[in-house]
Amino acid sequence: MTFQTKTLNNNIEMPELGYGVFRVDEGPELVGAVKTAIKKGYRSIDTAAIYGNEESVGQGVKEAIEEGLVTRDELFITSKVWNAGLSYDETIQAYETSLSKLGLEYLDLYLIHWPGDNKYQEPWKALETLYKEKRVRSIGVSNFHVKHLEDLRNNFEVTPVINQIEFHPRLTQEEVRTYCEQHNIQVEAWSPLMAGELLDNETISSIAEKHNKSVAQVILRWDLQHNVITIPKSMNEKRIEANIDLFDFELTSEEMKQLDALNDNARSGPNPDEFDFKM
Repeated sequence: MTFQTKTLNNNIEMPELGYGVFRVDEGPELVGAVKTAIKKGYRSIDTAAIYGNEESVGQGVKEAIEEGLVTRDELFITSKVWNAGLSYDETIQAYETSLSKLGLEYLDLYLIHWPGDNKYQEPWKALETLYKEKRVRSIGVSNFHVKHLEDLRNNFEVTPVINQIEFHPRLTQEEVRTYCEQHNIQVEAWSPLMAGELLDNETISSIAEKHNKSVAQVILRWDLQHNVITIPKSMNEKRIEANIDLFDFELTSEEMKQLDALNDNARSGPNPDEFDFKM
């Protein structure tokens, strides 16, 4: 299956649909799940240093390449730096550590995981260096509010290509998405299914029934129709396959409005302004 891609602000192409591995432990099960995802057609894999599973992700990628399922340049691999007050040099080292664990020579995208309490300036300088030296193809951020993005745009050289944020029908983040659209920063959704909390929602279930699709498929389709890259996670082969079966139906404008109307600013994760790195 071939997905459409989004052209990032540095002209790099990124798949609009990827495979996430948040809250998945290191081990052979994850190695197998990554290989399964690649076999089913996923070309974008999203991990992070704090997930503690970069080695298994890397092993899954390595085995998929060795088995001829894919080539490295067909994949788009993302990781994130856990910037709990890291210095410039520590951030560079964190990147090297992630590369080593993943067994890769470069990443396609490296993100600052949280803005924290003004803990992102030195890490961003380090990411800019990695980017300018062509050691990483793209750099971006995660969980940044407008004020954080404004700071980067006004005081640094490189504009993030991505802002990966919690995004689902109960948290539509319109202010951040509007800002990102105005400044050519691609929005990417984490926790698109609100950690499973939306799977019993009556409104979404009703729409899913009309399209003969699952609730998860409707939500992921809603993401795509909002021009948001999405990275659902599953360890179940059937759900991994179902999560990319999104291209034979389309939500109507009325259905999109119904889903948008579910917004009540509810989060499954912390508010970036209140995030404590010691959590």
